[in-house]
Amino acid sequence: MNKILVIQTSYLGDVILATPVVEKLHQMYPESTIDFLLRKGNESLFEGHPFLHKIIIWDKKKNKYNNLFYVLKEVRKNKYDLILNFHRHASSGFITIFSGAKQTRGFNKNPFSLFFSKRFPHKINKNDFSVHEVDRNLSLIENGDKQRIMPRLYPNERTFEKIHSYTKSKYICIAPASVWYTKQFPTEKWIELIQYIKTDYLIYFLGSSNEKNLCEEIIFKSNNKNCINFAGEISLLESAALMKNAFMNYVNDSAPLHIASAMNANVTAIFCSTIPEFGFGPLSENSFIVQTDQKLLCKPCGIHGFKACPEKHFSCATTINMNTLLQPFKNNTNL
Repeated sequence: MNKILVIQTSYLGDVILATPVVEKLHQMYPESTIDFLLRKGNESLFEGHPFLHKIIIWDKKKNKYNNLFYVLKEVRKNKYDLILNFHRHASSGFITIFSGAKQTRGFNKNPFSLFFSKRFPHKINKNDFSVHEVDRNLSLIENGDKQRIMPRLYPNERTFEKIHSYTKSKYICIAPASVWYTKQFPTEKWIELIQYIKTDYLIYFLGSSNEKNLCEEIIFKSNNKNCINFAGEISLLESAALMKNAFMNYVNDSAPLHIASAMNANVTAIFCSTIPEFGFGPLSENSFIVQTDQKLLCKPCGIHGFKACPEKHFSCATTINMNTLLQPFKNNTNL
C-alpha cells in the first residue's frame, strides 16, 4: 500500500474525528504516503502534521462544482492505491469513483457507494452509548482490531510558545458558538455561567472570526473584566494548545468539543437539541456531559440540529441547570 487518500470534506469536527484513521494507517503502513482531502478553511488543522504528506483543498464556497473537477484531476494524477471516503454525500462519492484508485472504501449512505470496492454501514443507534463516530470511521480500515484510537492534533513547539504567556494564570476556555442554532447554548445562559465564575480565573473565548461578535456580546453583558476574546485572533492549533492546559473547556456539541478530545483536555460538553448517544460525545479522560434533566419528547430533534427550535421553546437549552453545569468545574477547582 504505497499511496493512500483520506477524504472528509465536511465540517471541522468531522475532520478531527477522522484523525484516528490517519494514526491507524500510519501504524499499519509506516512507509506509505498518506494524503488528506478536506474543504477550504480546515487545512490549518494539519499544519506540520507528522503523518500527512499532502493536504488537498477543495473550495466548496466559491465555484464549488468547477473546483470539484480541479480536485478530481489532482486526485487522479496522484494514482492512489487506496481511498477511504468518510464523507457521506454525492460530491465526494463522485470524486471517489472516478479517482482511478485501485481500491475505494466508504459508507453505504454515500449515494455513489454502490460503485465503491467496499461499502460499510454507518449506523447511529441512540440506545447504544458505546459506539462513537471514531469507531465507525475506524471500521473502514477493516483490520480486525477493535481497539479505539483517540483523535489527535499536533500543535508544534512554536505554537505552544505563542500562547505560553496566556497560560501562566488559572484560566478556562469557552467556545460559545455552533454552526447550528439548536446545538448552541443560548447567549443569556453563557452570561449567567460567567457571572458564577470566581474573578481569579481568566476566561478565554475561542471561535472563528464569524463568532467574534457573539463572544463580544457575551463578554460585554457579563461585565466580567477577566474575559479575553480570541475568536478570529488565533489559529485552530493555537486554540487547541490553549485548550490543552485549561482548568476547564466549556463547549457545545460542535468542533471545539472534538478539539478538546484530540488534546485530551478537560472538557464540559453541553448538549442542547442533540444527545451524546449519537456517538459524537467527548473522549477526553476528564470529560463531562451536561444536558437538561427534563424529559422532553422533542429531544433529540435531529442529529445535526436546526436553524431554529422546531417547537419554538428551545427548552432543551433553557432548562439546563446552572449548578449541574458548574459541577464539573467545581470538581476540578475550588470555585
